[in-house]
Amino acid sequence: MDWEQAAMVPEDVFQEFASANMLIPSLPAPLPIAWLKKLGVHDILGTVKVEEWDYIHTAIFIDEMCRSGLQGPPASLTTGMSYGVPPILKFGSPQLQERFLPDLLLGKKRICIAITEPEAGSDVAGIQTTATKTPDGKFYIVNGTKKWITNGIWSSYATMAVRTSGPGPSGLSLLIVPLLNHPGVTMRKIKTTGGQASGTTFITLDDVRVPAENLVGDEGRGMAYIMTNFNHERLSIAIGATRQARVALAAAFDYCLHREAFGKTLVEQPVVRHRLAAAGALLESQSAWIEQFVFQMTRLGKVEADRELGGLTALAKAQAGRVLDECARCAVLLFGGNGLTTTGKGEIAERIYRDVPATRIPGGSEDVMFDLAVRQLVKNYQSKTKALERPKGSSKL
Repeated sequence: MDWEQAAMVPEDVFQEFASANMLIPSLPAPLPIAWLKKLGVHDILGTVKVEEWDYIHTAIFIDEMCRSGLQGPPASLTTGMSYGVPPILKFGSPQLQERFLPDLLLGKKRICIAITEPEAGSDVAGIQTTATKTPDGKFYIVNGTKKWITNGIWSSYATMAVRTSGPGPSGLSLLIVPLLNHPGVTMRKIKTTGGQASGTTFITLDDVRVPAENLVGDEGRGMAYIMTNFNHERLSIAIGATRQARVALAAAFDYCLHREAFGKTLVEQPVVRHRLAAAGALLESQSAWIEQFVFQMTRLGKVEADRELGGLTALAKAQAGRVLDECARCAVLLFGGNGLTTTGKGEIAERIYRDVPATRIPGGSEDVMFDLAVRQLVKNYQSKTKALERPKGSSKL
């Protein structure tokens, strides 16, 4: 709680996580086995071999990181590794990986994912930050702004979405852009409603020279890379939000067992039990769905999971935000005046309620997620029903 109130997790905490290789579990499963073994990392905490790590382990890690009920401190430690490194692993050239992965995987340097802009949030195709090649083709000159970038203020690099050609999705590319102390880069912290320790940052890029070899994959493929990266981000948000909802409701439940009003404890009031039950039903359903989801991730390959679960990932993330909203609001109401104060018995409920918008908006705002989910399900339905059709003239019936 002190770290969230101070809007900063001490640097030595990050270093302790990095030295224990406990940033690595935030990566999408399966882990990059070859790279980790090359760097001398063969297991996580001496218990799970890196080649045995799957999405169930990932979910446990995310859940435990959020067990405090706060979003900011865990986000300050893991967001860059979780979302900034995977595009390099999946799409970066061997040369790009050699230059960046050793320091990033071992936590010697930090990275962030920089997609969102002041005028382009969930509408990724609307990104305006430009990357123009110099006449000799050796550099990109990057100009623009990025906003609401988690971990940006501490990051040496950003995996950044930039516009390398014309309008629309086909003009987007991913570029590894130097940040800290790099000429032309200005960064400042943004104060946010929740997640105050996560290092939310506004980045200004003014004629920033970036080596052309910092391109991730191919020019014009940025939108496809970003979309596959979003699935891990959205599932991670859903897992964390589900744990936050449980912390909020558990705190309220315990409070109701002891707080007395009108001559009896709150939990003896039927209306209070009803409110707890309504929120609890939503929470248990969401929790079971997340566990089912994670299990499916251990049985499907990356391509199949993206196809079959991409839309559902968006749906799970959006629904997790709604469940968190209901459970956090329930907790604040049951704590009464204590739920309105930043200290004392209800401070955890007050803090979690602040985090609700930071679940429902980042990673794709709620309405966009619901729409995306249905569009993806329609696409899959049409594809599969078409595959079941018999060719004309193939049957006499």
